[in-house]
Parts: sequence; C-alpha cells; structure tokens
Amino acid sequence: MSDWLIALSDAKRSRAADQWAIESMGVSGLTLMEAAAAGLADYVDRYVPEGVIVVVCGGGNNGGDGYAAARLLRASGREVTVLQAGDLGRLSGDALAQLRLLPGAPPLPFEPALLDGASVVVDALLGTGFSGKPRGPIGKAIKALSRCDLPIVAVDVPSGVDASSGEVLGDAVTAQMTVSFNCDKPGLHINPGREHAGAVRVVDIGIPPGAPLDEASVGLIIDEPLIASLPRRGAASNKFTSGHLYVAAGSRGLTGAVVLASTAAMRAGAGYVTACVPASEQPVVAAQLVEVMQLSLAGDRGHHRREGADQLRKAVLKRLGTVLLGPGLGASKGAAAFARQVAAEIQAPLVIDADGLGAFAGRLGELKSRKRPTVLTPHEGELARLLECSVDDVRQRRLKHVRSAAKAAKSTVILKGVDTLVCTADGLVAVSPGASPGLATAGTGDVLGGVVGALLARGADPFVAAAAAVRLHARAATIAAESVGTEGMIASDVVASLPLAWA
Repeated sequence: MSDWLIALSDAKRSRAADQWAIESMGVSGLTLMEAAAAGLADYVDRYVPEGVIVVVCGGGNNGGDGYAAARLLRASGREVTVLQAGDLGRLSGDALAQLRLLPGAPPLPFEPALLDGASVVVDALLGTGFSGKPRGPIGKAIKALSRCDLPIVAVDVPSGVDASSGEVLGDAVTAQMTVSFNCDKPGLHINPGREHAGAVRVVDIGIPPGAPLDEASVGLIIDEPLIASLPRRGAASNKFTSGHLYVAAGSRGLTGAVVLASTAAMRAGAGYVTACVPASEQPVVAAQLVEVMQLSLAGDRGHHRREGADQLRKAVLKRLGTVLLGPGLGASKGAAAFARQVAAEIQAPLVIDADGLGAFAGRLGELKSRKRPTVLTPHEGELARLLECSVDDVRQRRLKHVRSAAKAAKSTVILKGVDTLVCTADGLVAVSPGASPGLATAGTGDVLGGVVGALLARGADPFVAAAAAVRLHARAATIAAESVGTEGMIASDVVASLPLAWA
C-alpha cells in the first residue's frame, strides 16, 4: 500500500484481524479486550480528569470493553457508574467474563435519569458489527444518549453509526471523541457518521503485524506525504513536459468558470493550458487569461454545439493533452451533445466536471467503453442525477453511491464534500481528512476540476491525480483562509494559494 495512504479497517477486516490474531497467532480475546480497555480508560481519564464517569454497556464485545474500562477506571480511583441496556442474562464469552471481573457496584438497568450528574458518558452500546437501525432497549438508550448534552466518548464507533460506511439509518450517538481499536474505521470519516464521531483516537490492542488484508474492503485516508510524492519540474522540463490541458467549457454568462479552472490548472503546475470555448465567448475569456491559449469552437448563441467536438478532437490529435470538460458548459441541448461527443470520440485522459456531468445523467454506462482514464467530480446533487436517485439517498449512503457510480462508468469518481471521497472503478476509496469551510462558495468546484486536470496531464495515475488534487485544493483553501478568513473567501483566493499548497 502506498506510503501516502493511511488504512481504514471496515467491520469485515476488523473481525478478520481479531480472528486471525486469536486463531492463528494464539492471542486470547480477553488479552485484546484488556488492551482495548486500557487505551479507552486512559483517554477517558485524560479527557475528563474529574467527576463521575457513566459507562453505558450493550450486550456484545463493545459492552465487554465498557465493563473492562470501568474496572480499570475504578481501580485508578475514579467514580464510575455502570449502566446496562438489555438483558444481563444474555451476556456470553469475553463480555460475560469482563462483567464477572467488575468490582464494586453491579450494573444498573439503563434509565436516562441515571445520566444526571455525570461528567462524561462512555458509549459502549454497539460496536463495529452493527448495521441498520437500532431497536429495543439498546435503541432506547441510544436515543437518550443522542439527546443528552453531556460529553460522550464512543467505544470503537458511536452507537448507531455503521463503522464500514458511515451510514446512520436511525438514532445515533454524537460523541466528542471516538476511541477506535487496532485500526481507524471508514465510518468515522464518511458522513453522516463523521458528524457523530468527534475527534478520533486509535489504540493499538496488540494484534501482531501480518494480518490478512482484503484491499477491496479497505478505505484509506489521504495523507500529507502524497503531495511530496508528486513529480516536480526539473531543469530539463518545458511547458509540454509539464502537461497540456484543454479546458472544454464555458457558455454565455458562465465564462468565469473557464477562467477559474484554467488558472487553477496553471497554478497547479500544468505547463500549457488551452481554453476551448464557443467562438462568440472567446474574446471575453481571452481578455482574462493572459497565459492561457485559446481555441474557438462552433457555438450557437453563446453555447457549445456538437460540431465543436470534432474541432477539439483534431486539436488533441495534433497536440496531445488531457481534457477537462464541463465548467460553465451550460445546460443547452447543444452543450450536452457536445459533451457526449467529446467523451465518445476524443481518445485522451478526461476529467468531467459540473455541467459536463449533466450530459450523462442516467447515462453513466456510456463512459464505460472509454479506453483512456476518466475522472468524474460530482457533488451530491450531481451524483444523484447521474444515478437517477434522490439527493437524500446519496447523502445518507455516500460510500455506496460513489462506488456504484465508479463501477457503472468504469472511472475514478470524486464525490465532493467535507469528507470528499475518491473511488476507483474497483471500489478502492480514499477519504479526505477535511478542508476549510471557506470552500463553501461558488467556483471552488471549478478550481478543483482544474487541479485534477493539471495533475492528470502531468502523467499521474487517475487515482493519485484525484486524491492529490483533493489534498492540494484543501491545503490551498486552508492557506487562503489564514489570509482572508473563511467568511469572505472566494474561489480565486484558493487559486492564488495553490503554489503555496505545493510547498
């Protein structure tokens, strides 16, 4: 696995690693649980060093972790109340063993009133094996915790959150901290689960190195070393070896998108950028882009026409490059026909963004036959239109839908958001660790498209180009926010900060 990716362990891999450690390496389940509990107790004790700790336990191993942590905290002198949601008589295995080791007052049946007076609550109700909608006594306890305004530390994953996907289908605990065992979990970084996880801390529980890894089931966090791994300009570089990007975009009233995307591509390191716009709009674009070449294409009242795709195809044949399709393209029938023709006929790496994506609403399969790398950059609304489903469905199942789109289009897909996801056609997903709220302004998507196009034009693998572009974009936004603040930040501030983001 690449050095710039931090592995995330979904529920399937977590269970497999535990089982391998126990069955193949002779590590007992109780030993793993003791290590997990020790790390959990340490974080709870440091997070809230004084006052009453209430540990709310469920019936599985997550509850066992809670009992063990409660024992260790009591042994250190902390006042701990243990509450049990569900039938204690149904406990078994390591969880039952930990209950029997618990000193002092036995667990009380969970009642919301028993949370009163707590300084911190430990959520040990449901673990990584959970998916779906919480029900019964556990569901009632989760509902109560979700409505209390006390600090909460979640054990491995906030109860009600799917650790593998981040899906939340019912009530879920919102924690200020989640202590995850052995390996970080995708659901703690993918919304809506991300919003429930708080600060994530990972505890090594002693699983030996060498656990079997199924990469198809693993998510990844994009890490900072990725930027350092990108190729840089050298003494022998020239404008063509630094990459050539064609920006096929723009329409009357939307030429700013072309300017932002083209400038971003230059600032992201592309050596040669050509703005390909309807002929009537070319003077408007040229007046704002001193360093960018111009290619006038067939248009109709300021919008692209299908015939322009053949003009662009001939230009790409003459001087090879990557194509960014879509920023400011508009929603006319001619523009949609132009976009589909470009994707079908031009054999070059292709990034499809913004209005270019609209041309493929319900038609993702048309991209599957492309022979060259393709990267799509939708936000939730655009992905919903591509997949012909609701925006709410995409919002609740971001991982599922980004994988569906990537597979259907046989492309790399960037699903934008605070938890931007980058997914390959094979289902491998990288997650952005986040970015400045200042990106919530018009034009920043066009900037990202330009950065993706620039890195792809420089020869980066599509997955690397997409992930690196997301990280550079986020870095640039953070730098811009430090200079101008988040409230007044605009897309051109992000463009101006891109060179510093490389540093």
